[in-house]
Order: sequence, then C-alpha cells, then structure tokens
Amino acid sequence: MSIGEMPYSLVYGTDAVIPVGEPSLRYFRESEPQNGDSRRQELDEVGKRRDMAYVRMVAQKQQAERYYNKSAKIRPLKVEDYMVKAKTQASKDTREGKLGTNWDDLYKITAAASKGSFTLETVEGKRLPNNWNITHLKYFNF
Repeated sequence: MSIGEMPYSLVYGTDAVIPVGEPSLRYFRESEPQNGDSRRQELDEVGKRRDMAYVRMVAQKQQAERYYNKSAKIRPLKVEDYMVKAKTQASKDTREGKLGTNWDDLYKITAAASKGSFTLETVEGKRLPNNWNITHLKYFNF
C-alpha cells in the first residue's frame, strides 16, 4: 500500500538525485537562476504533497478497516444470556481423542466484567472463579 510519494521528497521537498557517471543533458541545460526558481516552487508545493499523502494514507487505513469490519461478527451479549464455553486443553478428556466435544456445559452470563469479558455461572447457580473472554463463548439457542 503506497501513498504515492517518496519519503525523501516529503521531507526535503525534492526528489533524490544520485549522480552516476557523466552529468546528463538535462543537468547541462539547467541554469542557476532557473534552478533556484524551480527549487522554490517545489518547496512551496511540498506542503500540498504532504497533505495529499496524508489523505491517501488515511483513506487506505479506512479501506482496511472497512474490509476487516465487513467480515467481523458482532455479537451483542447481555446478562441472563445462555452460553456454552470452549473447553481448554487442560479440561479435555484425553480418552475422548480428537472426536470429543469442544464445548463445555451450559452457562449463564451474570455480569459483564469488562469489554468482551463476562462472569459466568452454571445452570445450578455455581459461579465460575474466572472471567471469560467472548472469544471462548458461543451463544446457545433454546
């Protein structure tokens, strides 16, 4: 993702020129007063070029954000919703093998602890000791 400008030109207001071998015909035709005028004009325009580069950069970030948000699943969860919790590697039964269940029993959300994390309790009313992130929860439909 390019902003269309070279970093050198955004900082110094002109393109970098690396002299290689003999000077070019363009170099010989340049006169000192004409070179000074063109340099001042480039420096006057560097602010516009920086602004346009910034606008393109912001537009690219917004495009990437739209692309990401298009595929993101928004799951508004609230207190009293029923969830199933993903089994952790430690809580999986090794005798079940790879065909065992990936989700624990049914749980109810009792409180929203922070952004994206919830306090859970079992159906019997026993509170789980830790908060659980939304990535480990799946909404349960009755």
